[in-house]
Amino acid sequence: MDHKPLEKSYSHRFVEPRIVSVGTATPPTGYTQMEVLDHYRITDQGIRSVFLNSHIDQRFLSLPLREAGERPSVESQSELLAKHRVEGVRLAAEALHRCLAPINAAPSDVDLLCCVTSTGWLTPGLSALLVRDVGMRPDCGRLDVVGMGCNAGLNGLNPVTNWARANPGGLAVMICVEVCSAAYVFDGEMRSAVVNSLFGDGAAAVAVRCSDNDTVPAVTGYARHIITSAMDAMRYDWDERHGKFSFFLDPDVPYVVGAHAERVVDALLSRAALGRSDIAHWIVHPGGKKVIDAVRVNLELTHHDLRHTTEVLRSYGNVSSSSFLFAYQNLVDEGAARPGDRAVMMTMGPGSTIESALLTW
Repeated sequence: MDHKPLEKSYSHRFVEPRIVSVGTATPPTGYTQMEVLDHYRITDQGIRSVFLNSHIDQRFLSLPLREAGERPSVESQSELLAKHRVEGVRLAAEALHRCLAPINAAPSDVDLLCCVTSTGWLTPGLSALLVRDVGMRPDCGRLDVVGMGCNAGLNGLNPVTNWARANPGGLAVMICVEVCSAAYVFDGEMRSAVVNSLFGDGAAAVAVRCSDNDTVPAVTGYARHIITSAMDAMRYDWDERHGKFSFFLDPDVPYVVGAHAERVVDALLSRAALGRSDIAHWIVHPGGKKVIDAVRVNLELTHHDLRHTTEVLRSYGNVSSSSFLFAYQNLVDEGAARPGDRAVMMTMGPGSTIESALLTW
């Protein structure tokens, strides 16, 4: 596709990369926490308590089938990677179409595709598979961000918005694809139970291009901080006993994130000569109830400020890197943002890392 010259109206005002559309997708089957426990016939009272006190009503998952009265078969690492590939492409394609429809765009109109995931490894990556499977142009620019964890959506959005700024008229799309059920280990241990009780499957796509349309937000800044003293607090490593990758969450993660949240947000806002009172909307990664509470307390926010984040946790669980876009979709659906409003996006993940972005309508 040849890029069209900018319209004349653009030449008289500053045109910024804006989030022009978003779309989300989940597997067809949702499970309550009790249904997951029953599905795997988990009777350990400690593990059941973790699931049932998670503040999650349901999650959408791709779980193996089971015979009546039996546990599902144990999936090998090979089967889990195959599930990541098949379900990942399907979810990504669905999110992509839902994202492009409101702006009357087709997959062939996309000039840059960035795919973000942490729940499996593929070569060629998800971006190449999508180009082949959904009718994108073979000369579409591609970027795959793999293994950065729940914070990775903002890690990917940064180069996507930079590309849009450098290519006026071009359409860039980022898709965060997380098949978290392809990263589960059911071994009866509390470490695994915490992970298995929290994460859900889903994908979210966001379209970015330069525009002067102030009904959609411009991405006007980024700030981040890596907490090197907590490098191992969130990690995805190899479990030799089970022959699988296994995710680990340290119980102190909420307090580590909360203690550093102010530093990142204040750095982000100070560059724009803003304070927290200037922020109308907060889009925070739903890392879990304790993480949400730690961010709320340390940033002196209200429950209302984090309503979109809490709703995502309740309705989907932690959808890893795509979670913040599910929360952003809630804000869009609410229709509360107005020209002149500002929002802070914040994601947290392994490293331990906090990423942030400033949106301006």
